[in-house]
Amino acid sequence: MLIIVITMRNLIVKIAIASGKGGTGKTFISTNLFNVLQKQEMNLALVDCDAEEPNAKLFLTEGKLKNTYEVNQKVPVVDESKCTYCGKCAEYCNYNAIFFLKEAKVINVLEDLCHGCGACSVACSYSAISEKNNLLGYVNTFEFSPKSALIEARIKVGVYSSVNVIKAAIKKASDFNLVLFDAPPGTGCPFIQTVVQADYVVLVTEPTPYGLSDLKQSIETLKGMNKSYGVIINKAGLGDEKIYDYLNKENIPLLMSVPFDKNIAVSYSKGELLTDLNSEWEEKFSQLYNTIREEYGNSSN
Repeated sequence: MLIIVITMRNLIVKIAIASGKGGTGKTFISTNLFNVLQKQEMNLALVDCDAEEPNAKLFLTEGKLKNTYEVNQKVPVVDESKCTYCGKCAEYCNYNAIFFLKEAKVINVLEDLCHGCGACSVACSYSAISEKNNLLGYVNTFEFSPKSALIEARIKVGVYSSVNVIKAAIKKASDFNLVLFDAPPGTGCPFIQTVVQADYVVLVTEPTPYGLSDLKQSIETLKGMNKSYGVIINKAGLGDEKIYDYLNKENIPLLMSVPFDKNIAVSYSKGELLTDLNSEWEEKFSQLYNTIREEYGNSSN
């Protein structure tokens, strides 16, 4: 998913580019769009929110590492010398993150389930619970110019949820006028965490049965969130016309099509940006940005 934050009508506008499945071309869209817009010297950041597998840096190689920020979460530590094994901490935990056996006098914190809310510490009347930092991941900032940067969310191996790391990466981009968020695929919590902030969502899909199925699922999720959206079809010509029939039937805007082309696939596999290799595609991605702005303006009227 990619989110664009643009200034319009004196407001900060957020536009998400997402997909219901991996491999549809979200990073292809986000990195090429970033490449085109930074050439226009916009005050711009791309936030790679696919924290489990961030790979925008593989294509945007010119950025220099400016800083690395640790993302931590407070988790409880039980002092068993003070614990009376009353069980209140486990009772107050909404996430079942405290394993407790009263008669056996066993109490363990399940750190992977802990949300860092602090309820257990408040519940304890015996000062038996303190807190420590648990490392969740990192936010890396790569600078391309004084006006443009790539901000990368990257979770620590073994951490089960990327949501807090994504939040930290998004917050890091708050000083930029235009922000692109390239986020994880699917419709799970990382997707929700990103698009919930968006005013307009661009869904990247492909004209295959799986592509159409996942597109429909993404759209149903966005409808439930009352989000406006449009579609980019990547690998156009690969499958059949059913996805186009669906868009026409549902009156969903088609923002851009990218053909199923061997040369595009080869350049992508080499880590090359299409907008650096082909001036025609540089113009198309510039027009994509203008189309997104127009669609957002229409949807907000």
